[in-house]
Amino acid sequence: MSSDHTVPVDPSQGEPGAPPPPAAMPFTRAGALWSALIAGFLVLIVLLVFVTQNTDPVDLRFLAWQWSLPLGVAILLAAVCGGLVTALAGTARIFQLRRAAKKTLAARR
Repeated sequence: MSSDHTVPVDPSQGEPGAPPPPAAMPFTRAGALWSALIAGFLVLIVLLVFVTQNTDPVDLRFLAWQWSLPLGVAILLAAVCGGLVTALAGTARIFQLRRAAKKTLAARR
């Protein structure tokens, strides 16, 4: 028998003398933006398919107005208007909170 003594290797350390594993890439704003753009394009593709598959015209009436639109466009328009109302309400709340924070900061000085 030979007197070979092997050193036990810790799997997390890799082989002795091997270069260390590369460090993980940090999370950046550019990476987050790129991910958001990809997700946005996927949503746009789904919306495009939805609108093109729902082309049956529907009659819409609001007060004295009456018009006809494709169903997909009408639903998309309603969703966009709902998003705008939500954004306006959120913007008003942000301004309200900023004003309250400025007043509190001024009172502490």
